[in-house]
Amino acid sequence: MEQNPEKKEVAEMARIVLAAARTAPKGKGIDDIVTALADRKDMEDIATEMEKIADEKGDGFQFLKRDAANVRQADAFIAIGVKHSEPLKLNCAACGFATCADMKSQKRTEGDYAGPNCAFKNIDLGIAIGSAVAKAKDLCIDNRIMYSAGSAARSLGLIEADVVLGIPLSVSGKNPFFDRKWP
Repeated sequence: MEQNPEKKEVAEMARIVLAAARTAPKGKGIDDIVTALADRKDMEDIATEMEKIADEKGDGFQFLKRDAANVRQADAFIAIGVKHSEPLKLNCAACGFATCADMKSQKRTEGDYAGPNCAFKNIDLGIAIGSAVAKAKDLCIDNRIMYSAGSAARSLGLIEADVVLGIPLSVSGKNPFFDRKWP
């Protein structure tokens, strides 16, 4: 009898979680969501990049080192982002500009994320993330949404998107993402 086989299926369950992100509703039915599943080497690279960013950014960003430890503890890691194409042409001004044309005419800036972006695309990302973590919960997979890990994956070029969130996944007797200490 095979004992404790549950960890062998984490990568497959991660793909199911990503399917939930893919099938989440999108504004006007336009899908600009990008998904990725990291391998063990990618996870170590992401954690190392998070530590590097923490050192570069200073005291207020030491939480990235705590998050890096969580990425290393995880059994799998997924990233979900949005690659901004065209705004939805609603002229809602949620992006900070009066019209979609005004937003599109702005010079793109690069930081942890690239912008400016259509607010509806970021809302689509939020809905996709919510669908993904809900599916992870349904599968009894512990998880945590991390800006820090997503921006590190983006910085490394592991996912081609303008805004990215990372989600480490764990199947263990104790949720490693629950009672984390603030640095």
